[in-house]
Amino acid sequence: MNNKPVTPPNKINVFTLVMITAAFAVSVRNIPILAETGMQMIFLCLVAVLAFLMPTALISAELATGWPQKGGVYVWVKEAFGDRIGFLAIWMQWVQMVFGMVMILSFVAGSLAFAINPALAGNKFYVLAVIVITYWILTLLNMRGMKTSGWISTVCLIGGVFIPAIFIIGFGLVYIFGGNPIQLNLSLTVSNFIPDLSKITNIALLAGVIFIYAGIEASASHAAEVNNPQRNYPIAIFFAGLLLILINILGGFAVGAVVPHNEISLTAGIMEAFKIFFNRFNVSWLVPVMALLAGLGAIGQVSTWVVGPVKGLLATAENGDLPPIMQKVNKNGIPTTMLIIQAALISLFGLMFIVIPNINTVFLMMLNMTILLYLIMYILMLAAGIRLRYSAPNVPRTYKVPGGKLGMWLIAGIGIVTSILAIFVGFFPPSQMHITDIRFYVLFLLFGTIIFAAIPLIIYQFRRPSWKEKLQGGN
Repeated sequence: MNNKPVTPPNKINVFTLVMITAAFAVSVRNIPILAETGMQMIFLCLVAVLAFLMPTALISAELATGWPQKGGVYVWVKEAFGDRIGFLAIWMQWVQMVFGMVMILSFVAGSLAFAINPALAGNKFYVLAVIVITYWILTLLNMRGMKTSGWISTVCLIGGVFIPAIFIIGFGLVYIFGGNPIQLNLSLTVSNFIPDLSKITNIALLAGVIFIYAGIEASASHAAEVNNPQRNYPIAIFFAGLLLILINILGGFAVGAVVPHNEISLTAGIMEAFKIFFNRFNVSWLVPVMALLAGLGAIGQVSTWVVGPVKGLLATAENGDLPPIMQKVNKNGIPTTMLIIQAALISLFGLMFIVIPNINTVFLMMLNMTILLYLIMYILMLAAGIRLRYSAPNVPRTYKVPGGKLGMWLIAGIGIVTSILAIFVGFFPPSQMHITDIRFYVLFLLFGTIIFAAIPLIIYQFRRPSWKEKLQGGN
């Protein structure tokens, strides 16, 4: 290991970049969530795409082509608002990942159990073993560099997302065009297509659908390792966003058309919805296969996040905002110290999640809190897009949000307002959490968000000049 930033010899091509970008966000896990909303999924997805995905995708494409250095969100927000706020932004992206990966890995454990022996899903030690072993294996594999990381993302995305999606959508089309009764309510009424937004539960549902489209900006952390990022990053954003939209909407329609609404139970598990779906076609043997593939897709998503935000944190370390030990990279340009610390934290949270009695509700509350932190990062990123149009107008951008400054204000403004609305709704507990003390829930989220947001600001405040001096001396 050494302290010098290393430029990996293997640059990421546009195909691999599309796969990595898509792997951050695209998943079949969300299909039953949309299917349960019936025809309202059209409105919900339309709002999510226009009010959240489009602003974040367009603005991250512009920022990545103007500032293609390693660090992604950190670099953009730093250029707009300074080191301190840049550090805050990348911290927000990283900390939500730490909690989120435990949840995704628990889904991996459940999917594998569904395929092998469903009773295993209730075994806490089995779930813990899957979480810890899978994450450490992925950590070690990702230390081999971006070529290996990109290969894992590609294989898992194709095998664990594309193939299941093709099966789901294909069977759905066969069912629809085979003259079978469509289970979706197709009545042309306003209430059937647009939820009653006067109810906070429906607004919370909209916020949940919006978050399905989060994560597409995370691949920008690898911009410095991409061949011709000014050209290829916007391409990757476009195709990844298109895949995200098509798989979610078409998959949601397919499941909704085949499975009666009252049989889609999210609390019973996503694989249960797929089980009902494939049993309709008398191909129940596909269920364990789909479970394995869905688990593979989730593993690919976790692998992609292993070296996503941490690359942004490495950029902060190389700026002298973190101790020298955090600046260490291996010959492949991977921040090994940070990956080990990250894996240890996720293992610890996995242990807490599985072993401590009644921890599930608390952990879900913490996960909701980190979602709020992630939305704050989006607000900072979108605001950076506006700010840099004024503070750095002459920096060449291969792609620019259309409409000049007014267009930037409009598109970024929509994304900011949407994020603020989602934060507000986040303080209302989802019905499936069965929260009895609403005041405790709100105070937990409020003070937890303040504490987690304060941590990077405290680290930045007490950083030492020697951290940067040692880095400069190493160079």
